[in-house]
Amino acid sequence: MHVLGLTGGMGMGKSTVATMLAKAGLPVFDADATVRALQADGGAALPAIKALVPEAVQHNHLDRGVLRRAVVAQPGLLRQLERVMHPLVWAARNRFLAYHRRIGTAWVVLDVPLLFETGSNRICDHVLVVSAPALLQAARIARRRGVPVAEARKLIARQMPDARKRLLADTVIETGVALPETRRQVRSFLKVLTS
Repeated sequence: MHVLGLTGGMGMGKSTVATMLAKAGLPVFDADATVRALQADGGAALPAIKALVPEAVQHNHLDRGVLRRAVVAQPGLLRQLERVMHPLVWAARNRFLAYHRRIGTAWVVLDVPLLFETGSNRICDHVLVVSAPALLQAARIARRRGVPVAEARKLIARQMPDARKRLLADTVIETGVALPETRRQVRSFLKVLTS
């Protein structure tokens, strides 16, 4: 079994590319979806999050707005939250990989925003980075989250720079283009990957 790592900063179009890969038949482990499940009502991560940000968890429910504001206000908090979440996400990822190894899947995708930061790239046979211009990235985040562009830029600044991810990538998909062009890039990439 081969592992394709898929990553890119927030607002870069990673989910769009992951959907294209899934439609092409590659099983995708979505780290963000795993995080959402762990943080859902009654989720396994809530007690530890409550210990860090008590006001963010009330009646076994996470208030993401409260948590997001706390992360923006307290730079060190993000690292503490990552220490809670990463082991839980890695356990789910390992179950996904073990299952597909057992059934003989040829290629699987690890859709992980912090692929390089967590060292998960080391278990990948190929790393695909999605990238878009910085102005477009900030605008996408601001629109999606309903926050000012200045706040979106603060969130971006906390991530590994796009230029660094591009240097570490085996392949870069440009997502600051029309959707049909992104699809064309993904189709061309898959032809090379599976040949």
